[in-house]
Amino acid sequence: MKVNVKKLNQDARLPVYGSAYAAGADLYASEGVEIEAGTTAFVHTGIAVELPAGTVGLVYARSGLACKQDLAPANKVGVIDADYRGEIMVALHNHGKTTRKVEAGDRIAQFVIAPYYTAEFCEAETLSDTVRGAGGFGSTGKA
Repeated sequence: MKVNVKKLNQDARLPVYGSAYAAGADLYASEGVEIEAGTTAFVHTGIAVELPAGTVGLVYARSGLACKQDLAPANKVGVIDADYRGEIMVALHNHGKTTRKVEAGDRIAQFVIAPYYTAEFCEAETLSDTVRGAGGFGSTGKA
């Protein structure tokens, strides 16, 4: 699948897959920013994308950045709709105890493109029965 990407500034980098079977392509910071401990900052990527209809762009944490530098998306998963044409920004939260610096060109998140369904929500008086029923958090695990 081809996805059009518009660079919004000269320091922007197109997303890049790290390996042949990577599901997520790396997103890069287009400018530096310092993120104080316990705070969140918007990190610019300097790109906008044109996703195909029926797909969504999902912005996930990079495991190395989260584990080694305590930086991860504040909203856990960012959602880029197919009709959005603005800049992709990543709200990185610093979970650590020291200020972290993100430099232009640093990999800050991964971008996964996935298909989705649009539902027609219909109010119902009853729902079908299942073995699980209304069992919630932890109800299917071992005691």
